[in-house]
Amino acid sequence: MSSSDGEGAMMNLTDKATYERLEKDLSSVKSDIAALADQVSDALGTLTGTAKKQTRRGYKQARANVDSVLSDVSERGNAAIDAAQNAVSSIEDTLEEAIQQRPLATVGLAIGLGFLIGVTWRR
Repeated sequence: MSSSDGEGAMMNLTDKATYERLEKDLSSVKSDIAALADQVSDALGTLTGTAKKQTRRGYKQARANVDSVLSDVSERGNAAIDAAQNAVSSIEDTLEEAIQQRPLATVGLAIGLGFLIGVTWRR
């Protein structure tokens, strides 16, 4: 019996040592996983910060482009209005000059145009 008691005690010591080694290894794996989770969290935080910066930069660039386009359209619109006003003014000056130089021809032209308009409207 004493040899079986010795063997049982040896197995208990071996099992206990193995259990403690496994427990230590498991604890080490847990700490490694926690450290890895912290590293992943830090990497995601950095990535999020970078993405925010790039998004802000892209938004500012897009806004500047829109402002530039609107400014350009406004300038072109103003130039078109100025050109139209100049054309109307030129036509007005030309008609006024023609009326002053040939008043009888102008009256005859006005009567002819009135006649043509009247005939067209009756149809």
